[in-house]
Amino acid sequence: MQTVETLNEGLKRAYTLTITAKDIDARVDQEVKRVAPQVRMPGFRPGKVPANLIRKMHAESIAQDALNSSIQEGVQKLIADNKLRPAVSPSVSLEGEYAPGGDAEIKVELEVLPDVPTPAIDGLKLERLTVPVSDDEVNVQLKQLAGQQKAWTDAPAKHKAAEGDQVTMDFAGSVDGVAFDGGTGTDMSVEIGTGRLIPGFEDQLVGVKSGDEKTIDVTFPADYGVPDLAGKPAQFALKITAVKTAGETVIDDDFAKTLGLQSLEQLTGLLKGQLEQQLNGLTRTYMKRKLLDQLAAGHDFEVPPSMVDAEFEQIWHQLQHEAEHEADPEAAKAELEAERADYVKIAERRVRLGLLLSEIGTANGVEVTPNEMNQLITQAAAQYSPNDRERFYQYVRNEPMAAAQLRAPLFEDKVVDFLFDKADISDREVTREALEAAIESDDGFDTGTHTHDHDNHKPRKSKKAEAGEGEAKAEKKPAAKAKKADAEPAEAEAEPAKKPAAKKAPAKKAEGDEAEAKPAKKAPAKKKAD
Repeated sequence: MQTVETLNEGLKRAYTLTITAKDIDARVDQEVKRVAPQVRMPGFRPGKVPANLIRKMHAESIAQDALNSSIQEGVQKLIADNKLRPAVSPSVSLEGEYAPGGDAEIKVELEVLPDVPTPAIDGLKLERLTVPVSDDEVNVQLKQLAGQQKAWTDAPAKHKAAEGDQVTMDFAGSVDGVAFDGGTGTDMSVEIGTGRLIPGFEDQLVGVKSGDEKTIDVTFPADYGVPDLAGKPAQFALKITAVKTAGETVIDDDFAKTLGLQSLEQLTGLLKGQLEQQLNGLTRTYMKRKLLDQLAAGHDFEVPPSMVDAEFEQIWHQLQHEAEHEADPEAAKAELEAERADYVKIAERRVRLGLLLSEIGTANGVEVTPNEMNQLITQAAAQYSPNDRERFYQYVRNEPMAAAQLRAPLFEDKVVDFLFDKADISDREVTREALEAAIESDDGFDTGTHTHDHDNHKPRKSKKAEAGEGEAKAEKKPAAKAKKADAEPAEAEAEPAKKPAAKKAPAKKAEGDEAEAKPAKKAPAKKKAD
C-alpha cells in the first residue's frame, strides 16, 4: 500500500491510498479460504469445493468484500502509522472506477483533534451556595401531598354541589341531537373547579344534588382533539349519582401509612431528603457553571469545524423545537435566525470545553468502568421495545462513536467531580430564590440541562432571562439565548459532538383524557357510546 499526503492545513488532513492489485488479490485468497467451508456445490463434499470454482462462482461478491476489507485495513493503518486522532469518522471514497485485477486508489479526508494544552487545574476557586431545608418547606410539601390525597365522604341528601366537591354522574352527549362516538359514559367523577372537562361543563355542575337529572349546553374548544367536534355546540344529559365533599386530611402516622410508609416521621424524612436532593442539584449546577467559566477563560485553541457543526446542529434542533411552542412560532424562529452566529460561537465553546475536560480526565486517570458502561447501555436500551433492544446492543458494540456518546456525560460528571475535589471551595448560605437567581444570572454559564416541559408550554421569558449571557468573562457574547443552548461541553471524551437529538418529543398527553369516554378538555376518551 502506498500513502501520499495531499493536504495538511490546520486540523484538516487528506491522503491518497493506493492499494495494489497484489494486495487485493491476496485479500481475495483470504476471502476464498474464509467462505470455502460454507460453500455447497453438487458433486462435492461440504468444504471440498475447489478454490478456483469458488472464485468463479462468487467472483464479484468476493472481489467487493476483498476491496472493502483492504480499504478498511488501509485506513486503519494510515491512522495508526501517522498517529492521527480523528475528530470524526474519516471520509473515504474510491477515486475513479475500480477494475478487478488493477490497483485501487482511495481518497481519505478527515479532521484531527487539536493538541490541547494541558489545562491548569491548580488554584481553582469556587463558591458553593447552599440552601438549608427548613421545617416550613417540609410542611408545605406535606400539605400539598395531603391535598392530593383527599378523603371523600357522601354529602347530605340535600347538599348542593359547590366548587371543591366531587360529583359522580352518568352522561350522554350529542351534537345536533345525534350521539357522538365516545360521548356516553357512566360513573364519571370530577372535582368541580379542577378544569378537567371542557370549558363551561364544571361550572354547570354547581348546585346539583344527588339524584338530579340535568341537561347542559357546552361548546367544544376550537382546538379540540376530534376535528368533527371541534368548535361545535353540544348537549350533555346528566344523571347525578353522587355528590361528595372532601374531608379534612389529618397529617399523622395513619396518613403516612396510607402511602405505604410506617410513620409520619418517615414521610417527613423522605420529603426533606427530596428537597435536599433538589437543592443540591441546583448547587452543583451553579458550581459547574462557574468551573466551566474558569476553564473557558484560560484556553483558546482551534477546534475541528466538523465537531462545531455537529454541536451547532444539536443546539439548533433544540431551539427550533422550543420555538414551535411559542405564541408566535414564526417570529421566534426569525429571532433565532438573526442570532445564528451567536449560537455558532456557543457551539465552538462547548466543543472546546469538551476537549479540555477530556484532556483533564485522561491526564488524571478518570475513567468510566466497564460495569458503569454496561449500566449506561442497559438504561439507554430500556427506551426501546424488547424487539429493538438487541439491535441497539449490537449497534453500540459495533459503533465506537455510539458508545462514546453514551459514555461522555458520565465521564464529564466524573471529571467535574475530580475538579471539585481539587478546587478551593468556600461555602455561603443563601435562599433558594437567591441560588436560582444566580443560576439564571447574565454572567454565568449554564450547564445546559434541558428542562423544557413538553406538556406545559409557557410563554418564553425575556431574552436574557431565558437565554443567559453564557459566554463567561473570556468572551462576552452578544445578548442571545445561551441559557438553554450554551450547555455542557459537547463531548467530554474528545469524541465528535453528538448529532441532533433523534428522539422525538413525548406525545402530548391530552389534558383531561380519561379512561372512559367523557367530555374531556382535549380528545374524548375511547370508550364507545353505550
